[in-house]
Amino acid sequence: MKLLSLILSVAQSLGFSMVSVAAEAENYSKTINMFRESPAVAKFFKDSYGYAVFPTIGKAGFVVGGSYGKGQVYRGGKVTGQSTLVEGSIGFQIGGQAFSQIIFFQDKRAYDEFTSGSFEFDASAQAVAITAGAQAQAGTTGVSA
Repeated sequence: MKLLSLILSVAQSLGFSMVSVAAEAENYSKTINMFRESPAVAKFFKDSYGYAVFPTIGKAGFVVGGSYGKGQVYRGGKVTGQSTLVEGSIGFQIGGQAFSQIIFFQDKRAYDEFTSGSFEFDASAQAVAITAGAQAQAGTTGVSA
């Protein structure tokens, strides 16, 4: 509980506010549609046994960090359950971010393992990031979007 309080305090001190991001991203349909429209991901909807969608995962850290997000598990386009993503880390880090994530299950075995309630990703798990929307940049030469 103290770790969570520390993470929230750090996020507030950095001016990190996810209220508007969370309100927008909590709509599962919008998040799923965003992934469906990505050419890199669209084929997985057709070929996978099921998937889990996390509209908003908040990540913050100042030496000690963590991530948290709530999601829904789908099979055949219908919600079959809820899921929670929790991650902690220690090391040099500062900042915060919010992002969406989708996990596809290749077959029934993968789906059953995930929904068993004791599923964990290895620390070396890899993911592909899909950038949707605008990108902004600030530097010594000015600001651009």
